[in-house]
Parts: sequence; structure tokens; C-alpha cells
Amino acid sequence: CLSSNTCCVIFLKLTRSIIPIHLAVKYRNAQSLLCLLQHGADPEVRDTRGLTTLELMILHWPITSTTWTKPGNRIQRSLTDQDNAETCLRILCEYGAQVNAQADNSDKVSPLHLAISYGNHPVLSILVQNGAQVNAINEASMTPLHTAADLLSKDMIETLITYGANVNCAVSSTGNTALMLAVCTASSKAGRLLAAGLSCIHLLLMHGAKVNAQNCEGQTALHEACFGGREAIINLLLEFEANVNILTRNGESPIYMYLQRSSNLRDKTLLAKLLCRTYPLRLTNKQGILPTGIMPREFYSLRQALINLSQKPLSLEDICKKTIRNLCSEKHKHHLKQFLPVKIWNSIYCCYDLAYLK
Repeated sequence: CLSSNTCCVIFLKLTRSIIPIHLAVKYRNAQSLLCLLQHGADPEVRDTRGLTTLELMILHWPITSTTWTKPGNRIQRSLTDQDNAETCLRILCEYGAQVNAQADNSDKVSPLHLAISYGNHPVLSILVQNGAQVNAINEASMTPLHTAADLLSKDMIETLITYGANVNCAVSSTGNTALMLAVCTASSKAGRLLAAGLSCIHLLLMHGAKVNAQNCEGQTALHEACFGGREAIINLLLEFEANVNILTRNGESPIYMYLQRSSNLRDKTLLAKLLCRTYPLRLTNKQGILPTGIMPREFYSLRQALINLSQKPLSLEDICKKTIRNLCSEKHKHHLKQFLPVKIWNSIYCCYDLAYLK
């Protein structure tokens, strides 16, 4: 048996590490939580990781249960847990929980950032309605919208925009906007994840995201998309008037970024489409270096064809065609078809000649 002194030591250690109000939110016991707060419990008391009661509430937010054998019971338990969690969250907010406090750890995330990172969409509205700053920044200078865009969470992006999130706010350290982050993440996806990414990108563009905004390195969303090589993303950005001729601080165009990866060269049609819009064609950066993707021996013919094309002066007619394509964008080209003779329209938009890329 343990001595009385030993038992006291163990009890003291337990009471220091386990705080009743934290247990109440962990198990979503609204009645106990309310009772504790009414009797003076501090909602801002932190655990050993530096997390407040509100932040622990978010971390322990319920997910759909998979432990029940009957589907009806699982659904009912999930709905009950969600209701209890929302009730607890509202109680915490009512009793003064700091909805803008940052966690006392290395991440310095706000409850809003935390909710997005853990995919707790129901939390967003409650936090914002209780004063959470929708454009607050974390230790990495990212707003909640940056985080949601980086995670391709369309529902959260939509909710944040509804509550006034700044769509064009840039991360101070990199200059990246929510659109750039969404494009970067989506460019590495395929299938359903790529489709989800396209929905997020389209949502941001529809709500005023500046398609030609440049980050600290001078890159735009189109630079990111071209490096990723996803045709659907590139087409979407072109539809919203992305400029194919913007250069980075190092003198790199979107097509330069496209040619950086050899895997992109399998899609000659997309390459030709970009070439039809690019003027002048710059194949080197400020240091005179060619894109690494066209340097392997197997792409010798293509490399020479592109070099020759970049050195060949364009006729005034070709310059005009490229200018029209860029000014009217993909979004308006079919509208333009109603006013131009078929032969002229075809000469502008149906000219993706692949012969010189063979």
C-alpha cells in the first residue's frame, strides 16, 4: 500500500495537470462547464501545452463516430455531439473566452486559425459572431483565409469571405495571396482533390482576387500554375485575364516556369496555347539561363525550335493577334466571335500550330 504522504503527492500532481474546466470541454459537458464558470472558473487557464479552454474545445471538436454498429445510432450520436460542442463553445464565448488570444506556444495560432487547421467549419461562424478578427495573422503572417486556401477548404473560404476576409491580403514574408496559395496546392493534386482546388480558385476569383498580383519574387498565380502544369488551372486563370507576359524579378515568364519541368512538355497543345499568347518570347532569365526542363538531350529538337522561335521577329499581324488574345482572354473570345468574320476569328484563336514543336 502507498503511504499517506505518497498519495498526497500523487493527488497534487494530478490536480495540477488536470483542470476541471478542461475536462468539461473535452467531454462536451455543457452543464458542468456552465456550473464551473458560474462559480468562478477561469476560461483562460492554460494547459501544459499553453492552450486555453477555448483552444482545447476546438481540438476536441467531435467528428463522425465510427464505433457504433448501427448507422442510425452513429448519426444520432454525431448530431448530439455536435450540438453539445456548439453549446459549450457559445457558453465559453458568453463567459468571456478570448476569441482572439494566441496559443502560448511556438505556433502562436489564434482560435480561428486552429479551427481551420483542424477542419472545424461549424466553429468559424460562432467565433466571428463573438468578435474573432477574420483578418488576424499568426506567427507566419498568414490570415485565416490564407490557411483555408492553402488547405483547399472551399466551405471555410466561403464563410470567411462572407464575414469580410480580405481576399487580396498578402503574407508579409512572401507576398503570397490566398489565390497563389490555392493554386500552388491545387497544382500538386489530381482527380477529386484537383477538382476541389479548382472550386476554391474559382471562388476566390469570383470574389475579386487579383489574378495578376505579384509576390515578393514577382511571381503571379499563373507562374505557379504553369510550373505545376495543370491545364485546368491554367485555363481558369486565363479565363480571368491572367497575363502571360508578366516577368518575375529574375526575368522569368509563366512559359519559362512551364518549361522548367520536363514532365510538362508531354502536353504540347498546352505549350502551343501559351506560346500563342506570349510576346515577346523570352527563353532565358536575367542570368541568361534556359529553363532546366528543356535541357535534357531528348528535348534537343524542341529546345532548338523554341530558341529559333524566340529569335524570329514577328509580323505586325502576329503581334496584333497575340495582343487580341491577351486583351480579350478566354472568357470573352466566344463573345468576340459574334462580331468578327469567321475567317478572322479562326486566324486568331485556331492557330495552335504544333508543327514547329515536333
